[in-house]
Amino acid sequence: MQQPIHATTVIGIYHNGQIALGADGQATMGNTIAKSNVRKVRVLAGGKVLAGFAGSTADAFTLIERFEEKLNGYGGNLKRAAIELAKDWRMDRFLRRLEAMLIVASKDDLLIISGTGDVLEPDNGVASIGSGSMFAQSAAVALKKHAPHLTAEEMVRESLNIAADICIYTNHNLVVETL
Repeated sequence: MQQPIHATTVIGIYHNGQIALGADGQATMGNTIAKSNVRKVRVLAGGKVLAGFAGSTADAFTLIERFEEKLNGYGGNLKRAAIELAKDWRMDRFLRRLEAMLIVASKDDLLIISGTGDVLEPDNGVASIGSGSMFAQSAAVALKKHAPHLTAEEMVRESLNIAADICIYTNHNLVVETL
């Protein structure tokens, strides 16, 4: 049986009134690189919302579609859409089996959504998911503290590059979007 495509690094940073969300492009199947340029960050709601995913690609696309439906159904209210998606994800028999996580962001909010019903808003303006998430998050926290002159986009890029240097499931093919 073929193993699902998984493993990645996605990071969102809120810094000086700017949001940036980025991800590497690597997808793996077991210990093999299956694709090196997967686009794991999406722009939604006419450019007002960003969403990034980690986990099974097909599952993540399903979740992003559902999130976008919720976003439209709740008039663009990011937090409400995230909470409603998390509720559905946890309760729905089909959605419960999906193996992915999301980071969603608007101009004012940065959230992590998981299948266990969690909607987390990070304290430090840094949200990360995926196999290289702790490497990227550590780099981002250090950059926010010691290089506050950098933009959110520059911090995301540097954090992802640091994670890619350490995590075998993360590459240097980056996609970064900003609001």
